[in-house]
Amino acid sequence: MNLFKRFLAGCLFAFGATAAMAEDLPQLRAAMLASGTVNWEISTIKSHELDRKNGFELKVQDYADNGATRVAFEGGEADTMVADWIWVANQRAAGKDYVFIPYSLAVGGLVVKDDSGIKALPDLAGKKIGIAGGPLDKSWLILRAYAKQQYGMDLAAETEQVFGAPPLIFKSALSGETEGTINFWHFLAKMKAKGMHELISVSDAAAALKLDPDTPLLGYVLKGEYAAAHPDIVKGLYAASRAAKDLLGNDDEVWEGLRDKMNAGDDAEFVALRDGYRAGIPSGRPIDEAAADRFLRLMADLGGAELVGKATSLPNGLFLRLE
Repeated sequence: MNLFKRFLAGCLFAFGATAAMAEDLPQLRAAMLASGTVNWEISTIKSHELDRKNGFELKVQDYADNGATRVAFEGGEADTMVADWIWVANQRAAGKDYVFIPYSLAVGGLVVKDDSGIKALPDLAGKKIGIAGGPLDKSWLILRAYAKQQYGMDLAAETEQVFGAPPLIFKSALSGETEGTINFWHFLAKMKAKGMHELISVSDAAAALKLDPDTPLLGYVLKGEYAAAHPDIVKGLYAASRAAKDLLGNDDEVWEGLRDKMNAGDDAEFVALRDGYRAGIPSGRPIDEAAADRFLRLMADLGGAELVGKATSLPNGLFLRLE
């Protein structure tokens, strides 16, 4: 009995020590879009304890829209959020010390119905293009530049644009109300599973424009002062993110646990979403800042100050170095 008591006491001590160690982990508060695809990575990090294995606890706060995540981040209610680096450049040029850690390429493109007969961008002349994200959508701007370079075509002037929320643009494309569609990548993946195909990818258009298609568009955003004060947490976030991507990129079984979050209508959509996510995983190579600068200058030319603010060239220190 005494031996059993000592054994039980030892177990309780070990459990208590483990719990105390867990409680002692520093927290990283993340403001995330509740319905965003970033949650697939976040869920993988949490379910495999990749945050704890890298020395921190990821505390996720869900919000209804991107505007709310930005308010939480800027107001100090969260330490990080996800945004595109063009927005970060805009903020940095305005004097805010925000930094960027790559998360996703956000691969997109322009899709048409398989039976549309449309073979190239000039075939869309006089037709409607549905565009999610508004007139300053970056995929739309890149494809406009590509059409001008390749075909001498003013895509904005020679087509009719229909702007709307991603679900509305999705439905308009499937119903035939629009002949071409630019949408967020996960809607495009579903559209490809429903009888549509890519006419031109943003990656191919970017390469033709001598941009680097491997430049991640989306990333985790932090304040520079936070990154300087908590370098181990920041490195841990990047390591946890890469470890999650390794799992999602190579292990089909991991995806089965994400089905409920993916809103896939059937197995074909599920596979399309999985493969689309994998296509957006960055290589992990250092960002080519010269190529990023060319990309930003193109966005400035086409989107103006409304898109880039004062950031007409790449602000120093935008991409956080984690060496």
